[in-house]
Amino acid sequence: MAEAKRAQAQARPGGKILADALVAQGCSHVFCVPGESYLDLLDGLYAVRNRIQLVTCRFEAGAVHMAEAYGKLTGKPGVAIVTRGPGACHAAIGVHVAFQDSTPLVLLVGQIPFEETDRESFQEVDYRKMFGPLAKWVTQIDDVKRIPELMAHAFDVATSGRPGPVVVAISEEMQKELANVPDLGPVPMLPPHPSPEALPRIMAMLEQAKRPLAVLGGSGWTDEGRAAIRDWLVGNDIPVAVSFRRQGLFDGTNANFVGDLGVGADAALVAKAKECDLFLAIGTRLGEPISQGYTLFDMAGATPIVHVHQDQSEIGRVYRPALGVVSDLNAFALAARNMEPVQRPAWSAWTRDLRAARVAQAKAPEYDGPLNLAVALQELEKVLPKDTIYTTDAGNFATWPTRFMHVSEEQDFLGPTNGAMGYGVPAAIGAKVVYPERTVVCFVGDGGFMMTGQEIATAFHHSVAPIILVFNNQMYGTIRMHQEKTYPGRVSGTALTNPDFSKFIESFGGHGEIVEKTAELVPAVKRAIASGKPALVEVRTNPEQITNRATVAQLRAQAGKPAAEAPAPAPAKEPAAPRSPAPRRSSPRTR
Repeated sequence: MAEAKRAQAQARPGGKILADALVAQGCSHVFCVPGESYLDLLDGLYAVRNRIQLVTCRFEAGAVHMAEAYGKLTGKPGVAIVTRGPGACHAAIGVHVAFQDSTPLVLLVGQIPFEETDRESFQEVDYRKMFGPLAKWVTQIDDVKRIPELMAHAFDVATSGRPGPVVVAISEEMQKELANVPDLGPVPMLPPHPSPEALPRIMAMLEQAKRPLAVLGGSGWTDEGRAAIRDWLVGNDIPVAVSFRRQGLFDGTNANFVGDLGVGADAALVAKAKECDLFLAIGTRLGEPISQGYTLFDMAGATPIVHVHQDQSEIGRVYRPALGVVSDLNAFALAARNMEPVQRPAWSAWTRDLRAARVAQAKAPEYDGPLNLAVALQELEKVLPKDTIYTTDAGNFATWPTRFMHVSEEQDFLGPTNGAMGYGVPAAIGAKVVYPERTVVCFVGDGGFMMTGQEIATAFHHSVAPIILVFNNQMYGTIRMHQEKTYPGRVSGTALTNPDFSKFIESFGGHGEIVEKTAELVPAVKRAIASGKPALVEVRTNPEQITNRATVAQLRAQAGKPAAEAPAPAPAKEPAAPRSPAPRRSSPRTR
């Protein structure tokens, strides 16, 4: 109250009011690439530098990915600021990630002076049109007196219902104008609880089931909510899967965990999901990845679905559920935990069968070559701290840790459910900025790293030290996989020429390693952590092993390519695929 009175007693420029609005909303970090369109906001942030950490990034997409990682980890809106025109266009991919991943985010975009609107002024863009399909709400502040109102509403929208991104354009001259307005803080909100009828009806449906399957997804989960939903599901011995890249929602070492139902899901789990007689979709959307391209169920509702979601418009959007429950996910979990469990559930054998299938698919096969990545990752899992934060990029490499590793109770896993390459490295840096005391490990392919790997400079600038594992197979692996399935042997556009990634990070003064054998990964990561520096471990994988289940030769054979017509499988023997630098064992260097 005293702060509000002081604000009313003294006129402030718009840039200062904007910065104070972020403080009032509880913002602790802002990720930005600076621009002249918001110099006054930057000056306002200087005035509150003891309240908000300003993280200077090297590319707008990287800045928004960092803010999105903040939103995933904290449940509060991540905040990013970019300049107009090109800056906003670069930032759009991060907004799309936040939209499809249901992550609370507020993006501030510098804007042209509003008296120049509709003249195609320098870097002019209509952000309502540009971001309309990508954000929950897009607005523009032209009146300095409305800053507190519109900023407060932006944070409310970002966190309400299904969380997501909000874009706020801030016109240039508005930031210079003076106004006498109070700051507005968050409104205390009581989350929506499930209807009193919801849990009794769900328990009655469970009583009649013989093959139930629960899938956890979505965002906004708290530690208490995750513990409560775990207690309810395990207490009723229900098999539990997670939706695409939501491994952090359920303990992968738990005897009820049966895998992930998304892109690259185990065929045995998909088959079992089609056999289930009660599908509990809790928090997740029933979109393309979880439904296996909308093939998992029929549209008529032959498989009863219970869909629990924060947003009523999401329930029944594709599949008609037997029961829809609109509720805050944590409130639902706490209410469910209080229900008396089903006595002598009829599906215990079913649960054990699904768990056995998960254990079987996580067993490391024999792979050709000196590096068995499955074994190496499982050995790595054993030595990482119990509160490790994993981030992942998009690509075929990402299916290796999700298949062979197990995210445990206190760990977090951040990945782009919209499949955005270039997410992993900035997300790891954002995570390390938020939780500098925790170990952060990023999984990224050579293709994704070269999209946003320059953000490693941000880690050095802000003195945080993530561990980046770059899986180098000299190609855009996912596209090459589809290429080999459809046009076997006709390699076009998917081969890559890469630098020596370990030297790249060493050029900043960081720690670089190269791994080519199974036994080398764990010692390399241990040295990376011990260095206390931003570190990169380049893992040189076999390009012939295109997925964790198939080789290039096998894909060509399945596509019916006669062996005589197929060129040699190793990309290094194909003219279109340049080689990486000569192998080099890297050890820590003193500088």
